[in-house]
Amino acid sequence: MLVVLVILSFLMFLLYALIPFDRAVMEAEPYKESLKNNPNAGILYEQRLAELRADLGTDQNVFVRYLGWLGVGPINGKYKGILQGNLGWSYTYSRSAKDVLIVPMQNTIFINIFATIMGLGVTIPLGIFCAVHRGSKRDTAVQVGTIVGYSLPVFITAIIFIWIFAINLGWFPVSGMKTPGSNYTGLAELKDRLYYMMLPLIVMTFTSLGGMTRYVRASMSEALSMDCIRTARAKGLKEKTVVYSHAFRNALIPIITQVIGWFTGIFSGSVVIENIFGLNGMGRMYIQSLNNKDFEVVLLLQMFYVIVGLVGNLVVDLAYGLADPRVRVNK
Repeated sequence: MLVVLVILSFLMFLLYALIPFDRAVMEAEPYKESLKNNPNAGILYEQRLAELRADLGTDQNVFVRYLGWLGVGPINGKYKGILQGNLGWSYTYSRSAKDVLIVPMQNTIFINIFATIMGLGVTIPLGIFCAVHRGSKRDTAVQVGTIVGYSLPVFITAIIFIWIFAINLGWFPVSGMKTPGSNYTGLAELKDRLYYMMLPLIVMTFTSLGGMTRYVRASMSEALSMDCIRTARAKGLKEKTVVYSHAFRNALIPIITQVIGWFTGIFSGSVVIENIFGLNGMGRMYIQSLNNKDFEVVLLLQMFYVIVGLVGNLVVDLAYGLADPRVRVNK
């Protein structure tokens, strides 16, 4: 994991270092404007530009800058990288990148935890039901519905749901995260936030139903065709015991990957959903930082995503051993 983290961090840093953008030039632009009537404007501007590049470290080669960004090597004699607690600076908000991302991360986690719970609460029972009643009319109807839901782009689904539930029925607001001008606290604040989040949550849950339901159905169908399930039925065990105690445990291995993938996705946010509904989350912040060329914020976000992905893979491996004793590593 550590080797992968170092390699990916270098590739990401290299990618943004190769973008033809000089932060020092942008920072020096106001100084250039103030020198319009100065006969030595060119010399003074170049001196200021050199000072800024030295301070930002952009006068060094890419490898030295990368080591300085990590905090392993010095930039102009100073260690001020990630290992020293310097996670970057947002030039758009004039604050540290960490402080900028705290509120969007809280909003993203809040939204996605509810969406994940709602999604799993529907898809797992529905997938098991379709597998048990495979080939029936109800199974066929669910499969057609999941194909339609899976095929529709997220933004189309969001627009349709806004038109139905917000414009025609008027049940939910079109966008936003709370009632404008409100100062609710405690339970009233939670209710207000849930009211504004309900439509995005419904869209996120609906769009996730297709793929996950079909995945659970396929895993359960394969498990129900195993010899041990036939033996359990031949012994006269109740159908619920056969399905939920024997078949579902055998189907857990492929399902675990999807479920934990959902939980690791809690932190990443949805770029499309957050932009359509005006939610201040990680996905929207990512796009805004790219548009504003706030690359230190973008790099911190991507490093966070990489760490979450690597930890997610580790949790998947550990969960395999808990779900199936056959894949546990012997001491």
